[in-house]
Amino acid sequence: MNTKETKKKIILAGQKAVEELIKVAREKIVDSNDEISADRLKTAAATKKLSILDAFEILTRIEQEEQMLNDESADSPQKNFRGFAEGRSK
Repeated sequence: MNTKETKKKIILAGQKAVEELIKVAREKIVDSNDEISADRLKTAAATKKLSILDAFEILTRIEQEEQMLNDESADSPQKNFRGFAEGRSK
């Protein structure tokens, strides 16, 4: 399997994961009017915070990988293959 194609598939999967994390972040912390313990509220808020931070982390990594893919495709035609002696000569 081609490495570039695999990276592109991983990027698409990451984008879908970010969409799911956004859904989690948009949900209400409390769905009912019942009294909820402070621990449960704290856990729910921490879950939201974690989903938001994870989404940003995934997006940052997606941007880095896309940049590397773009740089690799731009550099590909310019590669010069030289032998050992030619590469070491000054």
